[in-house]
Amino acid sequence: MNSRRNPQFALRLDAGQPDPAQVWHDGATLDYLGGKLRLLLGTEQRDAMRSGDTLSLPLPPRASPRQIQDRAEAWLRDEAMRRLQQVIEEKSALAGRRAPRLALSFATRSHWVESPGDGSLRCNWRLIQQPLPVIEQAIARGIAALPPEQAGFDLFGMPTATG
Repeated sequence: MNSRRNPQFALRLDAGQPDPAQVWHDGATLDYLGGKLRLLLGTEQRDAMRSGDTLSLPLPPRASPRQIQDRAEAWLRDEAMRRLQQVIEEKSALAGRRAPRLALSFATRSHWVESPGDGSLRCNWRLIQQPLPVIEQAIARGIAALPPEQAGFDLFGMPTATG
């Protein structure tokens, strides 16, 4: 039996995720709205803060790659919720309907925007990494795919929405 490994097979085995220390460190970049944010570690503030193309994370300079990743992605998810909700409200108003409820999806293999059938939208949180026109288009398509709103009545029997 030959004990040598095929070099191509070794390449496939070794072609996994990059070393977290090479990806998550002070000065690394993070995709955001089609651009890049540079990560800056420091303990001067209590919360993550964005200023221009810099994201300051409240972490000591010797923070582990996992701590940096957790803090940066937490900020990114919060930002996704805020920004995507804003776009949903704008696009819903243009479509003449109420804004659907937003839920973030953390699935690794899913569409950017999905409608689970209950009148809400589920957006992949990594959509925030795309340029704003891509975000707007994905959300507009998601809103267009929602079922028509049923006309309801308010407290005084007046119609509240039309389909």
